[in-house]
Amino acid sequence: VAPASAAGRASPAACGPAPHSRPRAPPLRGSCPPFLSTRNPAREPQHPEEERQPRISESGQFSDGLEDRGLLESSTRLKPHEAQNYRKKALWVSWFSIIVTLALAVAAFTVSVMRYSASAFGFAFDAILDVLSSAIVLWRYSNAAAVHSAHREYIACVILGVIFLLSSICIVVKAIHDLSTRLLPEVDDFLFSVSILSGILCSILAVLKFMLGKVLTSRALITDGFNSLVGGVMGFSILLSAEVFKHNASVWYLDGSIGVLIGLTIFAYGVKLLIDMVPRVRQTRHYEMFE
Repeated sequence: VAPASAAGRASPAACGPAPHSRPRAPPLRGSCPPFLSTRNPAREPQHPEEERQPRISESGQFSDGLEDRGLLESSTRLKPHEAQNYRKKALWVSWFSIIVTLALAVAAFTVSVMRYSASAFGFAFDAILDVLSSAIVLWRYSNAAAVHSAHREYIACVILGVIFLLSSICIVVKAIHDLSTRLLPEVDDFLFSVSILSGILCSILAVLKFMLGKVLTSRALITDGFNSLVGGVMGFSILLSAEVFKHNASVWYLDGSIGVLIGLTIFAYGVKLLIDMVPRVRQTRHYEMFE
């Protein structure tokens, strides 16, 4: 007879098969243990409104929102003292442009009358246009409180657009008249000196106006710079057409053709300026707080 202690130490196999362990209940659908959670609180927006608001860089409506409030984009880029500093620079450049282009206009008109140059006449008209556009820029920045005024900016651009159209018509009519009458230009040192001086000075003024217009986000300054750039091109075109005519008299039409081309370019820019700016003047007419 086996002792009782031996019976108590019997192997599990002797006691029959072991009962199956009861399986655990599966986790509820959608639940996740804490250590397996995929949510990152640090990445979640603190305020639900932030997720619904469009970002400025993604929506691209930042400048439009500013214009709806009567402000230019420069109001968010520049500090007050920086804006006033650039405003003063724009005034100085405009005064310098008026003095220089007025003197060039007188010289170009003299050349066009004495030497029968259509491109010189076109440059003289463009120089007068540059004087007027610089005067409009002076009015645009004469009020220190209106440095960011969108309404004042768009009014200046509309006036510039009208002046562009009128001057372009005069340039094209004069150039076509010279082409139809086969007017031949005369070449001398005075014509060369005026064209070179005009091209250099107007190109420098154009660069300065483009730089200031970009900083101040001013379409009027950029338009004034475009006009100065056209004046520089016309100054060099006088030199080009005169030199070509000097060596080949059969290309007498080059001078008038350049005048027509430049006149049409100014006309197209003026039309685009009016199309862009007239609706904006209407949109911002209620924002005259800076006047």
